[in-house]
Amino acid sequence: MTKPPPVFDPAEASESFFRHGHTGWLGMKYSAHGDDWVELELPWREDLLGDPERGVLASGPIISLMDMASGMSIWQVKQQFALIATLDLRVDYQRPTRERSSVWGRVECYRTTKSASFVRGIAHDGNLEDPVAHVAGVFMTIGKYRNPADVPESVQAGSAAGTGDE
Repeated sequence: MTKPPPVFDPAEASESFFRHGHTGWLGMKYSAHGDDWVELELPWREDLLGDPERGVLASGPIISLMDMASGMSIWQVKQQFALIATLDLRVDYQRPTRERSSVWGRVECYRTTKSASFVRGIAHDGNLEDPVAHVAGVFMTIGKYRNPADVPESVQAGSAAGTGDE
């Protein structure tokens, strides 16, 4: 008899996810979660600046933050880990980040089907009422791994190029 996969816990999973690959290099951190949402932090770092004169984070790392928070919100709703692919992630920037500020990405998964999950959220720099960006996305479940412990180290770490390919 096969035992069921463990229930997904964003705080616990982040300890493993953020040690490897792109998210590890960016220095992402777990912040908080609820039944259908996850919030992650992207700490300010000088080498992640989009405009060195102004000291604000570049858009690329913020997109990566929102993509990861999206995936984790999906796993939170489904209560289990499975490999997913980003089909569409729209990011509407409202304003630049504050100078030398971390950015938090809070994403909720508001609908799931057998193969697709839908998310929406905001990136903010400390004030949920004054977002840096709004996001909306669609993700497809593609995974053969139902238990994070079954994912090979090579998949967790990603390739040398940081693509996540096996």
